[in-house]
Amino acid sequence: MPGERNSLWEVMREKGYSRRDFMQFCTFAATAAGLGTQASAAVAKAYEKKDRPPVLWLHFQECTCCSESFIRASHPIVADVLLDAISLDYSETLQAAAGHQAEKCKADVMKAYAGKYILLVEGSVPTKENGVFCMIGGRTAEDILKEAAAGAAAIVAWGNCASYGCVQAAKPNPTGATGIQKLVNKPVINVPGCPPIADVMVAIVTHILMFGRMPELDAQGRPKEFYSRRVHDTCYRRPYYDAGLFVETFDDDNARKGYCLYKMGCRGPVTYNACAVTKWNGGTSYPIQSGHGCLGCSENGFWDNGPFYRHLPSFPGFGIESTADTVGLTLGAAAAVGVAAHAVSTNIRKRKLIHDQVAEAIKDTPDNEKVNG
Repeated sequence: MPGERNSLWEVMREKGYSRRDFMQFCTFAATAAGLGTQASAAVAKAYEKKDRPPVLWLHFQECTCCSESFIRASHPIVADVLLDAISLDYSETLQAAAGHQAEKCKADVMKAYAGKYILLVEGSVPTKENGVFCMIGGRTAEDILKEAAAGAAAIVAWGNCASYGCVQAAKPNPTGATGIQKLVNKPVINVPGCPPIADVMVAIVTHILMFGRMPELDAQGRPKEFYSRRVHDTCYRRPYYDAGLFVETFDDDNARKGYCLYKMGCRGPVTYNACAVTKWNGGTSYPIQSGHGCLGCSENGFWDNGPFYRHLPSFPGFGIESTADTVGLTLGAAAAVGVAAHAVSTNIRKRKLIHDQVAEAIKDTPDNEKVNG
């Protein structure tokens, strides 16, 4: 609600947290944002002095998995404090208020903090049939989005739905589901995934709170800190791919040995995300580590890029990265050629060595022995 907004440190202190707890949280936030532990002092200063910015969190066509992910960030203090840290003023899922009371709160924030509040959006926006597929309080999702976006200081699209449309936009896309970037005339931070990794979401919010601006984005509006590398590039199974060792069925010996899942439909080579580095559930694991191939959930149109359990015939890359069907044969042929070449070179070296040894022996033999021989 409009009015006095305490800093994060003041909120934590009121909740009974110690200064040590606060500094631990700041270290976590700095690390999650890719700033390193050395930046924890700067983060602490920001959280200690800066007023919490008001935040509006809109929900449209989605399953709420982004909210579920966000409130399960790995740091134990996050679940208790983070929503207070960002001063969440409106969220159909998490707010206590309802009906006219909730809508008034949103309207008051947009008026009192025009140009200062952060807008978080979860879910795609239907554009067909005048947007009748998602009406809230008698208004279309597109109308609500554009009104809230007009006065926002920063806009974040949570998940594949808000970024690209996700399953709602899958062919034939009957509702005209659309990512919010195409509907607002402002820069949007896309944080795709189904859902995004909780700690990545926390890091984006931390960056905005720390610097008062967007993180560096790629051509698709994704934060480079987390979406600049393919899952394939940092996957612990990558050496098996390079060696041409693949899982053929989920219950074969190769699966038990942890070989590459590319032939089982893994989209790691064409998916940009931090799954293999940041991981899920407090850094415990990610789908590939659990034995299931990547579905590419952070990529545009991944629902139509199927079947999920059939590998792509080819993908962009260099050298060895051509097709999984031929890479093993190519490696095998290359290995055979290498073995043959090694054998030939070894025999040549041995022959020369034998020749030199014979010549040396003849040289050292007395002349009478040479004749008798």
